[in-house]
Amino acid sequence: MVSAVETNPLIPRHPAASLSAMRAPAHTDLLLLLLAPLAGCTGTDEAAAGKPGGPGGPEPPAPVLLAEVVQKDVPVEIEAFGTVEPNATVAIRSQVGGVLVGVHFQKGQDVAQGDLLFTIDPRPARAEKQLTEANLARNRVQYENAQAEATRQKALYDQKLVSAEQYESARAAAEALAAALRADQAAIRSAKLKVDYSTLRSPIDGRTGDLLVDLGNLVKAGDAPLVTINQIHPIQVVFALPQRELPRVTAQMAASAPRVDAFVPGAEETPATGKVVLVDNAVDQATGTIKLWAEFENAESRLWPGQLVNVVVTLSVQAGAITVPARAVQTGQKGSYVFVAKPDGTVEDRFVEVARTYADDAIVEEGLAAGERVVTDGQLRLKPGSRIVEKTAAPGGPPKP
Repeated sequence: MVSAVETNPLIPRHPAASLSAMRAPAHTDLLLLLLAPLAGCTGTDEAAAGKPGGPGGPEPPAPVLLAEVVQKDVPVEIEAFGTVEPNATVAIRSQVGGVLVGVHFQKGQDVAQGDLLFTIDPRPARAEKQLTEANLARNRVQYENAQAEATRQKALYDQKLVSAEQYESARAAAEALAAALRADQAAIRSAKLKVDYSTLRSPIDGRTGDLLVDLGNLVKAGDAPLVTINQIHPIQVVFALPQRELPRVTAQMAASAPRVDAFVPGAEETPATGKVVLVDNAVDQATGTIKLWAEFENAESRLWPGQLVNVVVTLSVQAGAITVPARAVQTGQKGSYVFVAKPDGTVEDRFVEVARTYADDAIVEEGLAAGERVVTDGQLRLKPGSRIVEKTAAPGGPPKP
């Protein structure tokens, strides 16, 4: 009888050999199963280590914005706050009493020097002038008669026909009437002035304010003003600077009047331009400031009396200044620094000395040269030697890598 073991070719004929053959695959398979995960992990780590940014690999370049260091002329400016004041202010008052019978302008109207503003009833002044003229005519006749009498008395006195007392009396009467004539002439001039004062005219070019006395009211000489006129073409801006700026201001004044730009709130894009016309003759000891006056043509009436404005005084122009965008400058424990792009695509940190800022630029005294490129955005991801890639800023939006 043939056994199953003998007839099956997959089973060894020797019992011991068959048992050993049957157990060997089980041990081998178990060992392979245990080693397979380790082999897979080892392969994954090796692959990751070879990728940029993986553990132990090189960091990817940081996207940044770059700007070129530029050498250009930059104005030397001082900023301050100022108050707009009229170039001249006149309060119109009547110099004669009477009824206000004429108002010849509109409130807030621009008037020129010599324009008629008010009319005070001129009839009383005219009547007074006529009376003084009549008195002058009467006294002139009397003076001529007295002068002739004095002449006759002088001839008789010379002939010893009248006494000295009679001659002196005639001469004194003539001199008294001569004085009366002079008084009448002065009274006529005064009456003429009163007639002239009955019409009030503008003494300056300017703009009228509110009408303070209405038509038909009785006004008194030297009483409350009828209207106030402010000259606003040209106009002035008054501002104060720290006294430490006085040497620079006076030095520039010796050469030419410094330019002044006045920025009106709400219209900062188009400042009014004028020039310094006066530096005060004393420093305010309470505030340590010096007051200055700047004059503006104000042709478009952009500046208004009482207005507060921002003032920028241009003292000089710094030629060939090294400038970078102010946002490129960082502040560290040792001072100001920038990241400078190197030709090999990396950056270095470089300490700089910033003298001042102008608009959006920083004026650098030391540390940079014209033509170099500095990082203006993305500094937080950088360190000395970091690799960079330049990105572009999308119009009207955030920078794109």
